[in-house]
Amino acid sequence: MALLQSIVIPLGTPMPDFKLKNPSDEEFEGAKLFGERGLLVGFLCNHCPYAIAVWPRFVRLAEYAKSMGINAVAVNPNINPDYPEDAPEKMTGKIREWNIDFPYLVDERQNIARAFKAQCTPDIFLFNSEKKLVYHGRIDDNWQDENKVTREELKEAIEHCASGQGITKDQKPSMGCSIKWLNT
Repeated sequence: MALLQSIVIPLGTPMPDFKLKNPSDEEFEGAKLFGERGLLVGFLCNHCPYAIAVWPRFVRLAEYAKSMGINAVAVNPNINPDYPEDAPEKMTGKIREWNIDFPYLVDERQNIARAFKAQCTPDIFLFNSEKKLVYHGRIDDNWQDENKVTREELKEAIEHCASGQGITKDQKPSMGCSIKWLNT
């Protein structure tokens, strides 16, 4: 497992447009996923220990965000024959297991991960209603032990985005397993 951090992407960057399918072959268009106040996008997968550790938090934050007019979507960029745990059919099981009630999409060619400049799982992006990046960073300050979290940066960003307040520019990078890029 290669540990990486997300890279700095300028705040205000427009969200890349995308169309992806879920494991049931239903297509979703990024621009149509937005809630009234924004969209939370997480690049996650099934096998990475960093992603597994934060999935429950991401699911809860997605529900919280939805109550504030911000929808959520997760994208799995690790569709790679060397990582069968991340295959679409395995995603279906995780959708049930983790009670994911928002789209969990398949980035089979990894074009969307590249367009977003995602580096790792998890890699988290929050866009406002104008489809501009307002937060790109970690979920909180302790990925390993939720009981030791002292600062919930993503939750704070969601609250500020939903209320139209400014979001701090001091954003700590997300950290996780490298995306398992295909040799193309």
